[in-house]
Amino acid sequence: MKIYLIRHGRQCSPLCNVDVALAPEGVQQAKLLGERLKRSVRADAVISSSLLRAVQTAEILGQELGIRPRAGDARLNEIDFGELTGLSDSEIQARYGDFMERRRNFEEDLPFPGGENGRQVFDRAYPCLCGLAESGAENVLAVTHGGTIRALAAGILGLEQKRRLAIARTLENCSLTVLEYSPEKSRFTLETINDYAHLEAYPELLRSAIIR
Repeated sequence: MKIYLIRHGRQCSPLCNVDVALAPEGVQQAKLLGERLKRSVRADAVISSSLLRAVQTAEILGQELGIRPRAGDARLNEIDFGELTGLSDSEIQARYGDFMERRRNFEEDLPFPGGENGRQVFDRAYPCLCGLAESGAENVLAVTHGGTIRALAAGILGLEQKRRLAIARTLENCSLTVLEYSPEKSRFTLETINDYAHLEAYPELLRSAIIR
């Protein structure tokens, strides 16, 4: 079976991990992804994290595919940014610049102050994937978050979580990261990461177009 990990559409706030709705661009991203998946994937189920931007992305995908999304699963939530939650990029740099620099060096799996590290995210999210693998479904769409996708990908590849930020310079909103599960070997393989072919004709929808 396959699990399609989907980063939620663009949110309406630039602040760190606030629980807010999709921006208009995020709605468009989700519709474009839904149109692509309708042509290429016979999805059995759509699930999401419990955060609003992921729930709304799942609802749009469900409308496109004719599937009612399942209730949000908090195990798929974004990494807990702790004290950084709700701050702007400039505030984070001013108050936590040293921490962010250490984090970018890939030397430690540092937890955010008052929040989580990569290992904690993997430990809570991976059982959700295992449950999906055992559900009997063939193709599941799971709308989640960039930090969660990186933590899961690193764990599945057997990388130390301190190296997860080396997985894609940026994960595009509504990109696809595809996992395949082998019941014979009871393990996942990473088949595709950060596939955003459905957005390439719309440069205004890519993360490089975001003005901070």
